[in-house]
Amino acid sequence: MTRIVYADNAATTSLSRHALEEMMPYLTKEYGNPSTVYSLGRSAKKAMENARAKIASALGCRPDEIFITSGGTEADNWAIRSAAIMKKDKGKHIISTVLEHHAVLHTLKSLEKAGYEVTYLGVDSAGNISLDELKNTIRQDTILITVIAASNEIGTIMPIAEIGALAREKGILFHTDAVQAVGHIPVNTEEMKIDLLSLSAHKFKGPKGIGALYIKKGLRLPSNMYGGAQERGLRSGTENVAGIVGMAAALEEAVSNMDNNIKKISAMRDRLIDGLLKIPYTRLTGDPVNRLPGSASFVFECIEGESMVLLLDQAGICASSGSACSSGSLDPSHVLLAIGLPHEVAHGSLRLSLNEDNTEEDVDYILEKLPPIISRLRDMSPLWEEKISGKPIK
Repeated sequence: MTRIVYADNAATTSLSRHALEEMMPYLTKEYGNPSTVYSLGRSAKKAMENARAKIASALGCRPDEIFITSGGTEADNWAIRSAAIMKKDKGKHIISTVLEHHAVLHTLKSLEKAGYEVTYLGVDSAGNISLDELKNTIRQDTILITVIAASNEIGTIMPIAEIGALAREKGILFHTDAVQAVGHIPVNTEEMKIDLLSLSAHKFKGPKGIGALYIKKGLRLPSNMYGGAQERGLRSGTENVAGIVGMAAALEEAVSNMDNNIKKISAMRDRLIDGLLKIPYTRLTGDPVNRLPGSASFVFECIEGESMVLLLDQAGICASSGSACSSGSLDPSHVLLAIGLPHEVAHGSLRLSLNEDNTEEDVDYILEKLPPIISRLRDMSPLWEEKISGKPIK
């Protein structure tokens, strides 16, 4: 039987046993609607508010600053669009980066069509932005800065605290898409001067289809959904109590074990990186040091990433050629192009993302199976023949 190694935790994670156990009562006997006044509903509401308090504690904020969403995409859309509407009388200039997830980029594109102006900060070859460039980009009519906390594709961690301090000093709202960061590295909304933060439970071993938006106290964003009065009137709709409870349980567990997890996962990541960089014409993408603990991303010249992922799948290894949200696209990743890779090199991308469930044996298995897959694909590639011979193929 083929061994299965799951190395795509940036796409989604398995549901933790603890989170599942916490969810089960609210999927079975505790099924009340939290908006009702009888005991079954009150029990559901109490569980939901306890969960909200746990999420707030993990982020260093107040429970009434946590608003439930269906995930990171909704949270990003709500934060950016509502902030733009709320501040439109001050101006219509927004600052972001070329590395953002499509949930942010597509939202910004829609605002550009509505008359807003967006400046996209460039990055260096490791995916880092320049704080000096950010300072010089700020204008009198700048109303929002939105910067990803850590890249979902290459793992580079952004200087969120420094950006938050600058935005606060200038009186500009600061939003961060922290979907890949929360639960994996320390994130504190107060210390980092964050006004709006998006997160998604399934990235830290919570259930899919549930997330949250942190909204700093005093910011009255326009409503995201109209209907009933749920989420203090800002996001109507009957709450997914089991999902909220599971999200809180998973986040609490992730934060309490974070130090040990970072140490374990980073060691496996570094061994994986060191092993794969021995393959000729291979590059690590992202910052070699300032990266997410589980993120190991590469480009292998003269091959196609999709072919590599399919052959890895046949060997029982689950990996990605980039963002799971756009893995069906034939175009190279916008992130890899942004860090300066040529189209033909960016096509050979591979993202391996580990978490605490992975083992040293998993790393050994990847290091055993991946190099011959690279060799096999290169042997079939005319580009490889041209590269090693130094002569163009006619």
